[in-house]
Amino acid sequence: MKRFTQSAFWAEFKSHHGWESCPVSADGVTYSVLVRQLNLKFKKISIAYVPMAPEVAMDCPEVQLADKLSLIAEQIKKQLPGNTFCIRFDPAMDFEEVTERDNYVHNFIHTAGNFIIKKASANVQPPDTTILLLKTDQTNERSEEEILAAMKSKWRYNIKLAAKKGVTIEKYDYNSAGFNNAFEQFYKLFQQTSDRDGVQFHNKEYYRSLFELAATSDSAKEENIKITLYLAKHQDDYLAGIITLFCPAEAVYLYGASGNIKRNLMPAYLLQWTAIKDAKNYGCPYYDFYGMPPTEDPKHPMHGLYLFKTGFGGKIIHRPGSFDAVIKKGDYKLYAAAEKLRAFYYKVIVKKLKHR
Repeated sequence: MKRFTQSAFWAEFKSHHGWESCPVSADGVTYSVLVRQLNLKFKKISIAYVPMAPEVAMDCPEVQLADKLSLIAEQIKKQLPGNTFCIRFDPAMDFEEVTERDNYVHNFIHTAGNFIIKKASANVQPPDTTILLLKTDQTNERSEEEILAAMKSKWRYNIKLAAKKGVTIEKYDYNSAGFNNAFEQFYKLFQQTSDRDGVQFHNKEYYRSLFELAATSDSAKEENIKITLYLAKHQDDYLAGIITLFCPAEAVYLYGASGNIKRNLMPAYLLQWTAIKDAKNYGCPYYDFYGMPPTEDPKHPMHGLYLFKTGFGGKIIHRPGSFDAVIKKGDYKLYAAAEKLRAFYYKVIVKKLKHR
C-alpha cells in the first residue's frame, strides 16, 4: 500500500507554496522532484525532495536501499541547482511491526557511490498510520456491514449515537455552493484545535489552494482526484471537520479539526464513517488515516489520536520515513541542526508555554 501515489498533483500543490517542481528521469522512472531555495544571511542553498518514492521491496537490505537511492540521486543531481546540498527521499516501504521498522532505520548511514545516505533528521510524511481496507482485492468490495463489524464496538456505538442525537454531515468541494462559509467554519475549528492541543497548522491559503488546485489543475483531472471538506453540525453549531482526498488508487484523511462544545455528541466518529462510505462508493481500495503515534503509549501526547484511528478496524503500518542523499556535508549539517532545533521548539518549548 503506497501512500500518495498521485505525486504529480502533490508536486503541483507544493509548487504553489515555495517549491519548484520538475519531472526528472532516473533509473528508468520519471520522478516528481521538488526543489526549495533557502535564503540564509550569508548564502543561498537548495534542498530537493522526491515525494513518495522510490518503491522498494519490503525485504530490501539496508545496503541495497542505499545503493538504489545513490543511483537515483546521481542522475537527479545533474538536473538540480548547483547549490543543492541534499536530495530527500520517502521510500515506499511498509513494515507491520514497529520494532522491525525501528531496527531498520536505527543508525542507518551508508556510503554509496558519491553520496552518504542516512536517515533524515525529520520526516516529511507521517511514518505511522492505519489502513482500512475497502476492497479485499481489485474486484471484491467489503460491505458496510463487514467494515462496521471489524470496528471496536464503542466506535459503532458512537457512530449511531451521533446520528441519533441529530448530528448532520455537510459536504463541500471548491465549486459547492456555500464553500467559502464552510471553509471559514473549518478554519475556526482548526484554530480551536491548535489552541487546545498545541497542534501546528499552515495558514489559511495553504488549505484553500488545495481545494482550488483539485478543482482546476490538469494533474488532478488526469488522476481523478477529489478533495472534500466534511463538516459535522448540530443545530446551528459546527462541531468538527475533516478534509479528505479520494482517487482511484486510495483515499486519505488529510486534516481534521474539532471545536470545544458538544464533544459528547461524538461528531468525529460520524464524520469518519461518512467519509469511509464515500471513499468506498468512489472506488478507493483503502482508506488511509494518515498519521498517528507508532505505538499505544498512554504517555504519548497524541495517545488519544492513536486510539481513535485504530478503533476503526484498519491495519497498522509503519513506514521508514525520509532518507537523505548528502551532497554538501557542511550545508547539510547546518540544515539538519536547524531541523532538530525547530522540532525541539515546537514539541517541547511551545507545549510547555501552553502548559501541556
